[in-house]
Amino acid sequence: MMNEQLMLKRIFDFVVSLTALIVLIPLFLFVAILIKIDSKGPVFFRHERIGKNGKPFYPFKFRTMVQGAINKGLGYNVSKDDERITRLGKFLRIFGIDELPQLINIVKGDMSLVGPRPTLRYQVEQYSEYEKKRLDVLPGLAGWALIHGRNSLGWKERIDYDVWYVDNWSFWLDIKILFKTFYLIFFKKEGVYGKGGINDDPFEKK
Repeated sequence: MMNEQLMLKRIFDFVVSLTALIVLIPLFLFVAILIKIDSKGPVFFRHERIGKNGKPFYPFKFRTMVQGAINKGLGYNVSKDDERITRLGKFLRIFGIDELPQLINIVKGDMSLVGPRPTLRYQVEQYSEYEKKRLDVLPGLAGWALIHGRNSLGWKERIDYDVWYVDNWSFWLDIKILFKTFYLIFFKKEGVYGKGGINDDPFEKK
């Protein structure tokens, strides 16, 4: 039964993501033009993330910060009033539009529509065995932790939600998460940044 559900999950991911990409082509072109007008740099930001079973991949994301932002300010972390975020980037982040190009990664099989959010290598290198459980499944565009607070959650809370998802996954749970994600991002618009306006990252890059 579980294998059948996993196959259904993959088929659903592929069909929905490919269809969404085709439908969103005009939006993607429009956003790409605005990004080029708004600031210097590439349309997409691509940086290594760690996926299922520790496999590295490079997710697509619309660039929302100035070029070379990782080497400036808060580095890998980000705050609500971060000067590195472009004018257009602030809008894209609020509605999660910057994440939509990851539909390409879902079609490729690097990601799923639902799963723990992709994470950085330096964070994974400091994971406990408990935290590594979130790498047992494909990272997702939406997730159980996201609908319970998004970035307003502390790291421990996010991990607990991710591990719960891994242990209790079902195809119908994914459907529930997708509907709640749509409501959270497009209606409530909460949790874009952490408490106090800065995202929580318990790890220090070494």
